[in-house]
Amino acid sequence: MSDRSGIFTGDDPFEIARTWLAEAETAEPNDANAIALSTVDADGMPNARMVLLKEIEAAAFVFYTNYESAKANELDQAGKAAFVMHWKSLRRQIRVRGDITREDGPQADTYYQSRSLQSRLGAWASHQSQPLSSRAALMAEVAKITATKGTSPIRPPFWGGYRLIPTEIEFWADGKFRLHDRFVWRRADATLPWAVTRISP
Repeated sequence: MSDRSGIFTGDDPFEIARTWLAEAETAEPNDANAIALSTVDADGMPNARMVLLKEIEAAAFVFYTNYESAKANELDQAGKAAFVMHWKSLRRQIRVRGDITREDGPQADTYYQSRSLQSRLGAWASHQSQPLSSRAALMAEVAKITATKGTSPIRPPFWGGYRLIPTEIEFWADGKFRLHDRFVWRRADATLPWAVTRISP
């Protein structure tokens, strides 16, 4: 598309996303990879929370969570999700919508083992989204898990990744007088080529 500026260079939206994230990592004070993940429950009630994006693959975005959490239940039930990444320092954002699949194989094992020992033990100890009587009860569970799992715990069977395979990716860049630049990559499914459209701010 001839009127795209340099920050939208290229026809691969995943490469643009990786470039923007790399630039944000040098400018954002904390968690440049944070995304606001949106899901819906069985009644169609929307939900949103911040999670950390861990990988931008050739054709998908990957993050990790507890499979027994509210978000996981909603992801599994709907099979679809959306997220937005927003960087105030760069005045940019990326919006993504698409289909969801689990990543619970060797790739999830490798990522789990890359985490700090405390985070690995915490994944075992936390019954995410479930009622908790007190912080003391949580810390007692951490101590129990530490005693039983030791210093090299394997990935819990109830913890792993999700892969969002997008059918729509929108890039937004701030413009003067609110005349922003917005480009959308769309496709009916992941087997089809992208169609790119500039849209009004």
